[in-house]
Amino acid sequence: MIWDQTIITLRPRGRGFHLITEEVLEAGPKLTHCQVGLLHLFIQHTSASLAVNENADPDVRGDMERHFNVMVPESAPHFEHTLEGPDDMPAHIKSVLIGPSLVLPVSDGQLALGTWQGIYLCEHRNQGGARQVVATLQGRW
Repeated sequence: MIWDQTIITLRPRGRGFHLITEEVLEAGPKLTHCQVGLLHLFIQHTSASLAVNENADPDVRGDMERHFNVMVPESAPHFEHTLEGPDDMPAHIKSVLIGPSLVLPVSDGQLALGTWQGIYLCEHRNQGGARQVVATLQGRW
């Protein structure tokens, strides 16, 4: 049984849904020797989230961003937490809706994602800065 943990620092990105699969694979625990296991990813922020979705057509990421902006608009009159700007409280709500973590299967040294699946950083702030993700690999060599 193996355990490996790495903190991945993702480069800063603007608001939106960003495909980060390759960045995670390059900076995270090395999967190559893991026959079967799980990779747990946890983002250490309250205004960004992680998801798995379409990895081919970038229109999906744009549509996701537009849909979430309709669901959770900026400057809603009922928001009390407004000191950090109009994008902050909506970012917290979006991050709760999507979630801070993923558990992904590892098989024969690679992520066992579907053909059209990729890992998203869902950045909910206009300028979120660098984001830290704790990547924990558990498995069998």
